[in-house]
Amino acid sequence: NASSFRTAMSGSDVSESSICYPLLAITHHPVFTAIRRISAEDTVPLRHTVLWPDHPVSYVLLPEDASGFHYGAFLPGISTPVAVISVFVDPLPASEGNTPSGEVARFRKFACDPEYQGKGIGSALLKHAFGSAATEMKCVAIWCDARLSAAGWYERRGMTRFGGLFFKGDIEYVRMKRSLDC
Repeated sequence: NASSFRTAMSGSDVSESSICYPLLAITHHPVFTAIRRISAEDTVPLRHTVLWPDHPVSYVLLPEDASGFHYGAFLPGISTPVAVISVFVDPLPASEGNTPSGEVARFRKFACDPEYQGKGIGSALLKHAFGSAATEMKCVAIWCDARLSAAGWYERRGMTRFGGLFFKGDIEYVRMKRSLDC
């Protein structure tokens, strides 16, 4: 209820523009995650430590970061995001034959602190990114380059594979997409 929500979020850095999602923690007590827009710079620590820790920080910076919509998931009492995602208007690759009519979004550099994985935080953040791409960016579909090891996770969230497998460094990837007509 609203009273327990306010109590759970008291002392956290939640603004009126935050969207909060209830989650079940390991103890099965509800934990509320606030999701809000953040700066591109605020995404960098998690991008680096989770996705490419063996590369320099510059490896996780994107030339298009200034034009993206960046979101972070925050837990009560933690001032830095525990998960981040960046969303851009970016058409499907030219090789994709079924190009939707309308704008298409792409999410990149989606990272969740390993300590908080498996608790629904990444799922809530991805769902928020889908909604933002549809409503704020007016996109009809969204896609990403997914690590092959995570493809099943994305499929359980409504995404489908397209195109062939490819590598970034020594990590195998596949492209995933989803319609945003939801």
